[in-house]
Amino acid sequence: MSPFNPISTILDQNKLEGSNYVDWRRILDIVLTAEEYKFVLHEECPLKPNEQSSDEDKLAYQKWRKADEMARCYIMASMSNVLQHQHQAMLSAFEFLENLKQMFGDQGQSAKQIAMRTLMNTKMVEGTPVRDHVLKMIGLLNELEVLGAEIDNDSQVEMILQSLPDSFQQFCLNYNMNKMSLSLAQLLNELQAAETLVKKASSMALNVEKGSTSKPQGGQKKKKAHKAKAITP
Repeated sequence: MSPFNPISTILDQNKLEGSNYVDWRRILDIVLTAEEYKFVLHEECPLKPNEQSSDEDKLAYQKWRKADEMARCYIMASMSNVLQHQHQAMLSAFEFLENLKQMFGDQGQSAKQIAMRTLMNTKMVEGTPVRDHVLKMIGLLNELEVLGAEIDNDSQVEMILQSLPDSFQQFCLNYNMNKMSLSLAQLLNELQAAETLVKKASSMALNVEKGSTSKPQGGQKKKKAHKAKAITP
């Protein structure tokens, strides 16, 4: 890998040997995402263009082929020599990873169960920043995706909403009643806005409560003062 690419050095330092499959797969996912090659793992190769194909179709095909070639290079370069030799005949990055999943899938299955358990047990503590909590949840969801779990966007959003404290109950109610559909990034922004409103409402309620409790005390002082005057000869 090129020494001028700081992202690729992550894989250089974490070559796949076999026992480190889960960590390697997670790091590979980060690298392919950063380099914008990850889409070849989820999208099929467009049909090979012919003379009648549009320029757009030709560009789409070339883009996919180039990205797949680069993804395969990253995968191959981050393997041990033994694994490289075993996978030389693989024709696509997807085929590479599917074969590796079959070889080391037991590790991934165990890690997937742990990640899912952690995700379901993670709850936001009242008063802590919603941003930190949502980013943690997104990280766990990404880890599950890397490990092969298939969770659609609506289910991911629902998992995050279920993990929120009571102060976000109105937000969750509005979300479901209005049948909203947000990406995880959009959900994070909306929750941060809701958090600001919750804090303002809480602050106003606290001020009202302080005001209501201070009035009787003032009234009592006045009554005592008035009573004292009445006793004075």
